[in-house]
Amino acid sequence: MRRSFVKPAFGLAALLLALLAAARAEAASLPETIAAVWPKVVKIYGAGGVGDLEPYSTGFFVTAEGHVATVWNHVLDAERVTVVLNDGRRFEARLTGAEPTLDLAILKLESDQGNFPHFDLEDFADVSPGTRVLAFSNMFGIAAGDEPVSVVHGVIAAKTPLAARRGVYQTTYRGQVYVIDAVTNNSGAGGGVVTTWDGRLVGMIGKELRNAQSNTWVNYAIPASELASMARQIITGQFESTASRRKEPRNPRRFDPLDFGIVLVPDVVLRTPAYVDAVLPGSPAAEAGLKPDDLIVFVNGELVQSCRALKNAFGWLEPGERLRLTIRRGNRLMEMELKAPPQ
Repeated sequence: MRRSFVKPAFGLAALLLALLAAARAEAASLPETIAAVWPKVVKIYGAGGVGDLEPYSTGFFVTAEGHVATVWNHVLDAERVTVVLNDGRRFEARLTGAEPTLDLAILKLESDQGNFPHFDLEDFADVSPGTRVLAFSNMFGIAAGDEPVSVVHGVIAAKTPLAARRGVYQTTYRGQVYVIDAVTNNSGAGGGVVTTWDGRLVGMIGKELRNAQSNTWVNYAIPASELASMARQIITGQFESTASRRKEPRNPRRFDPLDFGIVLVPDVVLRTPAYVDAVLPGSPAAEAGLKPDDLIVFVNGELVQSCRALKNAFGWLEPGERLRLTIRRGNRLMEMELKAPPQ
């Protein structure tokens, strides 16, 4: 009888000691993991600076040649985007391509240098709930030069479809996400990277979003398995946006910018930027504060890349619908609101 109790006790003690030793070994390797990941993470500076539109975000290298994966957001809507490396070096970067339905954008550093430390898109970890992870990002823009980005540790709480919004607008991403038991999705954290405790790529931190049902902030990452194939297509030049493949319903053309008093610059090329040429006196646009030479960059949270895209967005408006514009005036972003007239 005595043996039957003693043996399990020793077995349990051995198991606890083994688990403790494994935890200590993992904790001991944590500084090495962080030191290895930091050089792969970059700080991105571009458009922003008005309201809740911060002018900074985060990204991470995905090739040795200087391709950077980041979240598709307003920061990239600038004539010049600056990427700051872990050691403080600064590079200009151009947008190679983006897939808004995945919230993914790929930048390329304008540099002849190579051999940048990077994550291998072929080697990502598809983790399960309960997995301990690390989140690296330039949250709140606290790292401007050679300071290291912030590191947060947490646990994967669930893998589930994303149902979230920013303000009143639903997010364009509809795929699976990792919900993380940690505060990860702060201002500027979008585009940051989530890794395992041994440094393998898990996913990309998304935008600041609220749960569509509970109205609570969501701490989540888009799995690398959702992003890897599209990122490779953009990098290799084989990319075709899902938006270009999708058959859209016919635009009803209910409204035109001129209905609000907005006269655009002549639409002479396919991607003529949506600059305001004139504003009619006494019009809704004039009352809202719109001025000539303003560049309209967002309509109701959707990026506008040309005069034609702007006219297309106005055509979908419903009578009486409120219209939120984000415009760039000089080096500043400003927001204003119009209301579609009744028909």
